[in-house]
Amino acid sequence: MRPAWLFLWAVAIGQIALWTFAPDEPEKKASGGVPLGDAEKYAVDSRVWGRKSVMAVLDQPWSSRCGDGRERFISSVSGYYYQRQNQYERYPEIHGKSAADYIAAQWSTGEDQRIDRLTQEAYANGYLKLSDFDGIAGKLFAAVVKDERVTGGGCEG
Repeated sequence: MRPAWLFLWAVAIGQIALWTFAPDEPEKKASGGVPLGDAEKYAVDSRVWGRKSVMAVLDQPWSSRCGDGRERFISSVSGYYYQRQNQYERYPEIHGKSAADYIAAQWSTGEDQRIDRLTQEAYANGYLKLSDFDGIAGKLFAAVVKDERVTGGGCEG
């Protein structure tokens, strides 16, 4: 029995030594070497979830954007543009210029471009209005639809 206890004791001491002296996981960095911190992995997941959420409403039939579904539609689109604009503003504020470049690249995926096109289409068809958005989300929404002309009546037509 003594050799078994000695072995278990050695394994426990070895594990404690590994926890104590092993190097920490390297910190995620933006291009240019700016550290982004441990929360970046959650921000990445949040961006993925935000895209899926807004695509779920943008892929729905036009009629689902009116009546009872309108609040969900506006809320989802607004939430996406809020998160995106907020990160555009906060990353450089917290981490500097290279973090601004990093976050701009993170929000430039093909899916983000598709979301912008579908948002422009919804705006042009009258399903979204500038007055539906305020604050941070409104700033980016206005920039996305600035060259669009409203040609449809949306829920009124």
